[in-house]
Amino acid sequence: MIDKGYNLLGQKWAIILLLVINIPGTIYGYIWYESQLAATPAVFLIFVPDSPTASLFFVIVLTAFLFRKNIPLVEALAAVTLFKYGIWAVVMIVWAALEGSPLRWDHYMLIGSHLGMAVQGLLYAPYYRIKGWHLALVAVWTLHNDVIDYIYGMHPYVSRLILPYYQEIAYFTFWLSISSLLVVYMLNKIQQKRTLGF
Repeated sequence: MIDKGYNLLGQKWAIILLLVINIPGTIYGYIWYESQLAATPAVFLIFVPDSPTASLFFVIVLTAFLFRKNIPLVEALAAVTLFKYGIWAVVMIVWAALEGSPLRWDHYMLIGSHLGMAVQGLLYAPYYRIKGWHLALVAVWTLHNDVIDYIYGMHPYVSRLILPYYQEIAYFTFWLSISSLLVVYMLNKIQQKRTLGF
């Protein structure tokens, strides 16, 4: 996948730089979930640390790119979940702030890092080799995750100030999942047309 031309994102050094950013970020993300994971039943563990798992998918994708390989299913997982959970985290932080929760320095850090998550997965869309069935499987994963989060109560912790809006959060998250799938689908279709010369 490494670009020998002039596309900045396809350069080896750019991919390595993103790995240097995403690997520590992924590790930090799992550490951030430590207390919630300790209280989570084992059967649900894989569904709780949403953001670090999304960035882990992207780390796998970037590592494969270094070896000139594509893993389309993981590319689809990365693109959809990075966008979804990047946007979700920012909305939850801002929503809590609007309800009166003070914004600390780490909130601003989380807003910046999660916006970066949402953007980086989409920027690499021209390099993905995603097919329709990959997105269909990712849709099952993503919507199933929403069921686990909001039917079984395994969603990431949110401010107590917005917990009264539990149903609204669940509804927003469902449609954010649909929107994320559609965004990646549309970007993938655009890329396919460019590849075919339309």
